Amino acid sequence: MYFPAAVFMEQGKAVGVSLPDIPGCNTAGESLEEALANVQEAVELALDDASERPVPSDFAAHAGSPEYAGAVWALVNVDLGFLDARTVRVNITLPAGTLEEIDRAASGRGLSRSAFLVQAARREMVRA
Repeated sequence: MYFPAAVFMEQGKAVGVSLPDIPGCNTAGESLEEALANVQEAVELALDDASERPVPSDFAAHAGSPEYAGAVWALVNVDLGFLDARTVRVNITLPAGTLEEIDRAASGRGLSRSAFLVQAARREMVRA
């Protein structure tokens, strides 16, 4: 889902990004690329206790606000899948040795196999 993002760039300073439709969602980076790459993590932190999915507005709804004066506007693709906490049973195929390694690693961290796989998948998706 695409959300409008206010991007603040000043010479010699970090690049800031704010998503007006997600209260408290702000992030920054040393470059525009880094700042935009940090948006998903900022969204997840801002919506940690959310009970509803935010709805994107047209950026024009915020462009005239003094709070966003001087901002450059962009659309950022935000994955809100993390807000759906329903559990779903899946069937996957793994090499037996890999499954044993997963179970050992999960047990060593005090996690179930499912919780371990969810954490590993989320970590990998953030890196992508």
